[in-house]
Amino acid sequence: MISSQERKDCRAHLQPGQELARAALRFARVPRPRKWFALLALLAAVANAQWLNYSTPGVPRTRDGKPNLAAPVPRAPGGKPDLSGVWHVQPTGEAEMKRIFGENVGIVDVPGMEIDTISKYALNILADFKPEESPMRPAAAEILRRRKATDFPPTNCLPSGIPFYGLVSEPVRIVQSPALIVVISEGDTARQIHTDGRAFPREFAQPSWMGYSIGRWKGDTLVVETAGFNDKSWLDGMGHPHSEALRVVERYHRRDFGHMDVEMTFEDPQMYAKPFTIKVTEELQPDSDVFEYLCNEDEKDRSHLR
Repeated sequence: MISSQERKDCRAHLQPGQELARAALRFARVPRPRKWFALLALLAAVANAQWLNYSTPGVPRTRDGKPNLAAPVPRAPGGKPDLSGVWHVQPTGEAEMKRIFGENVGIVDVPGMEIDTISKYALNILADFKPEESPMRPAAAEILRRRKATDFPPTNCLPSGIPFYGLVSEPVRIVQSPALIVVISEGDTARQIHTDGRAFPREFAQPSWMGYSIGRWKGDTLVVETAGFNDKSWLDGMGHPHSEALRVVERYHRRDFGHMDVEMTFEDPQMYAKPFTIKVTEELQPDSDVFEYLCNEDEKDRSHLR
């Protein structure tokens, strides 16, 4: 457990806005039974849950038995790329994180959630913009200014939403079928992507945390459109907001067995003057699994959050 004095020391070193982002990340995932395993998992990207040393059938391997991540893309029945598997975002290196957010960005790290296990966009979805070029409208800037780390939804056992859930330390599992793709997050709620040809309704009677997603194939790229969000989730740990008008377009392209390029475009005219796009790479975690997520079990962090 991090002491109150250590938190004060950390806050003294962080630039405005970065304190909120780091505090939100530290308390986004509260203690759960896997805690002991996280220490061991520092040598691996993700936990193998209960099936230690289990070799997943169908994974191409090199002569020494290791997964061949450069092997060709697997294909689903019908010939489209099969995106199934356990994936984790390619982290932004520690040096780059310090360049963007300052030398003390990783001054407090939680085992298994180190600063170099996440994407820079988990901290700041607008990390690629210079401050004077930010597309935020004044209304969004005011919401961002008012937010506190204690407001961060996962701190209160609520979903983190899109895109945050896929940019942090916890992996996700994609399960692909002809009419439906399910994304199971180790640290969040499940997500459904309908690929059965349906269209969006004229209006969304019940806006949701993850929105409603429909997907279609364009060549070997899966294009996913999501709408129908509520306005409760944050786009990142810093607290960048969105409205119910948010629309997200994602493009998933599995370029080989072990790597998938993901492009996400966000359009929310109420909060941002123009659409903006981020690009990340997902790395396959072969012979792995996702673990269960229990937010309230043995939860002791929130009382220490200032």
